[in-house]
Amino acid sequence: MFRRNATFLVISALTLASGTAVLLLRGRDAAWQALGATWDLMLTVLPSILGGLLLSAALRQLVPPGALARWMGAESGLRGLLVATAAGMAMPGGPVAAFPVVLVLAQAGADRGALIAFVLAWSLNGFQRIVVWELPILGADFSLLRFLCGLPLPVLAGLFARWLPIRWTPADAPGMAAAPGRDRDA
Repeated sequence: MFRRNATFLVISALTLASGTAVLLLRGRDAAWQALGATWDLMLTVLPSILGGLLLSAALRQLVPPGALARWMGAESGLRGLLVATAAGMAMPGGPVAAFPVVLVLAQAGADRGALIAFVLAWSLNGFQRIVVWELPILGADFSLLRFLCGLPLPVLAGLFARWLPIRWTPADAPGMAAAPGRDRDA
């Protein structure tokens, strides 16, 4: 129970401590301003969070367990890491959309190397990030240089993840009990 809620408890403790500090050091008006800013941010972020959770829940029901093992499983070799890298680069959105998809990919048979390649490709070389942020701000030459330098990293990280003796399964993730009507080990 504690492991499942540890992040919530730590963040709650930090929030309570910082809120108390604002109240004691800056006064009641500053505390109300902080609560107002929090409310505004929550209203801004909440649709993305709900969308990401709904996307992952829908994908979890649509993609049968083991369906991706051939393409991104442990036996897929370098091809699996390349497929995962391409999928990560194509994945739009922020962590609220990408990380639940990682759990769905894991449930569908992607191994940890492919999952690491997916996450690293999404975070380093995501198409959306390059088009929306890098090209307009940093220019085409620097964006191309950074993209090319980062291109092999997801595959290398995926190979390294397959080599490391750390065991992880999607069942280890919070909230990933077997879907209704499905056997987790199927």
